[in-house]
Amino acid sequence: MRLVGAALRSLLFLLWLTVTVVPYAVAVLLLSLAIGGQRLYWATTGWLRLAIGGARWICGVRWRVQGLEHLPRGPRDAVVLAAKHQSVWETFALPVLMPHPLAFVFKRELLRIPFFGWAMGRLDMIHIDRSRGAEAWARVAARGRRLAAEGVWVIMFPEGTRIARGQRGHYKTGAARLAIETGLAIVPIAATSARCWPRKSFLLHPGVVDVSIGAPIASAGRAADELMAEVERWIEAEMRRLDPEAYA
Repeated sequence: MRLVGAALRSLLFLLWLTVTVVPYAVAVLLLSLAIGGQRLYWATTGWLRLAIGGARWICGVRWRVQGLEHLPRGPRDAVVLAAKHQSVWETFALPVLMPHPLAFVFKRELLRIPFFGWAMGRLDMIHIDRSRGAEAWARVAARGRRLAAEGVWVIMFPEGTRIARGQRGHYKTGAARLAIETGLAIVPIAATSARCWPRKSFLLHPGVVDVSIGAPIASAGRAADELMAEVERWIEAEMRRLDPEAYA
């Protein structure tokens, strides 16, 4: 019965996402004709608040955050965020939880998603064609430098895709390379979202997602692989602290 209840609540939540994203995306597309930059970004996060709020009130997915004191305070103090990626939840929640605008680095195929992808395409993000290799990286570096100068925080998922609960993916060096290229510190983030919202699933379970933000790690004078190895060690150790039963 518990599984049936979770399935019914998840279906209701999916319906909530569908009926809210269409009018909100249309509003964003219209707004983008008049405003842009950070004003459009913050307007867009309104739907993300509806999304994680819906997950909370419909499915019982709550959250708690620690380590916010590690984030820079100045409006122009930029960093690169490197986050654990277990589910859709953190892509919805992190722009809401962070005090500064974020620019995600993501595959351009997401822009084809009706309404959601169309609205996302109007924001100042970094969408790449992974098949283009060095050209794709050059785009990330160039736009990352510009966004950093504007005080926007670039966020990347080093494992590249959603990873099952209790598992470790291959940590790519892109976030570390960008931090070194821009001279920015890199902030590691652990999140136990798969505890409530499993990878590649819309069957949500009630519980608490723990988000832990680590202290910034300086990039000056570092090699990309060595810097990313430090980020990986912190994230994976923190994941085991936050969700020990998943790693038993």
